[in-house]
Amino acid sequence: MTFNEGANLDTSQVVGGGKSGAVVGGGIGGLLLLLLVMFLGGNPLSGGTASTYDLNQVMLGGTDGSDTSFAHCQTGADANKDVTCRIVGTVNSVQNYWAVALPQDVGREYREAKTVIYSGVTQSPCGRASNATGPFYCPADERVYIDAAFFDELESQFGADGGNLAQMYVVAHEYGHHVQNILGILAKGQDGKSGPLSGGVRVELMADCFAGVWANHAATTKDDAGNTLIEPLTANDIKSAMSAAAAVGDDHIQETLGGGRVNQDTWTHGSSQSRQRWFTTGYESGNLNSCNSFATNDL
Repeated sequence: MTFNEGANLDTSQVVGGGKSGAVVGGGIGGLLLLLLVMFLGGNPLSGGTASTYDLNQVMLGGTDGSDTSFAHCQTGADANKDVTCRIVGTVNSVQNYWAVALPQDVGREYREAKTVIYSGVTQSPCGRASNATGPFYCPADERVYIDAAFFDELESQFGADGGNLAQMYVVAHEYGHHVQNILGILAKGQDGKSGPLSGGVRVELMADCFAGVWANHAATTKDDAGNTLIEPLTANDIKSAMSAAAAVGDDHIQETLGGGRVNQDTWTHGSSQSRQRWFTTGYESGNLNSCNSFATNDL
C-alpha cells in the first residue's frame, strides 16, 4: 500500500507516551509469551478491571499538545519511507473513514481516538505497555498504544511479510476495537471464557473484519485539504495484510512459541484461517454490517 506523496499528515491525532530503553522482564523469548493474550486485544496488566483492546489516534511525548517528535511526518511521502509516519497516516485514514461511515451505516457518531506512539515502555490506565506486549486499545482513556518496533517482531518472529498493509492492518484492527467501544459491543468480549467460540474471539474477529472494511475504502479517504491519502490497493497489498492476519492467529502463535503444540481451549483471538477469513469478509463487502461475528458459529 502506498500513500499519496502529496497528501498531508495530521500529527495532532498522535501523541507520545514516553521513551525508555528498558523493558521490564527478561529477553524477547520470554516476553513474547505475553503476545498470547496481548496482541490485538488482551492486556494482562489491567487486572481484568478494564477492557483490553486497542484503538485511538497517535500521540508521542506524553501530552495532548504539540509534539515535535512527529515533526518529520508531514506528507504521504514521509509515510511511505518511515514506519512512525506510516502509523500517523494510517490513523488519519482510518479515522477519516469511520467518521463518515459510522453515521452513514448505523446512525452513530464517531469520536476520534488518539494513538500513543512510544518507544520501550509507557504507562496506560490499562497497565504498563512495552514493545513485548504489542499494540493494544485501552477503553479507559480511548487510546491505542503502539511501539513501532513491534512490527520487527511481527515479521521476524511470526512471519508477517513486512509490507505496508501488514503494519497498517494492525492499526486498523485496533481502531476496530474503538468502533466496537462506541457501539457498545466491546464488553461482549469479556465473558470470562476462552476457546474458538468465545466472546473474546468473536470480538477480535469482528475487529479484523472492520479492518478489512476500512481497507476496501482506504483509497477514498482524504486529508483535511481534500487530498486522497492512499493509492488504490494492489493484490500484493492484500497478500501482505493476510500474512499479518495469519501471523497473529492463536494456533500459529502457539505453534511458534510452544513447540508445535496447539490448545484451542485457550484461544482468545482466533485461528490464522479465521482471522484471514474475517478480514476478507470485510474487505470484499466494504460494509461493517457484514461483520457480525456473534451471529454465527462458523468462525
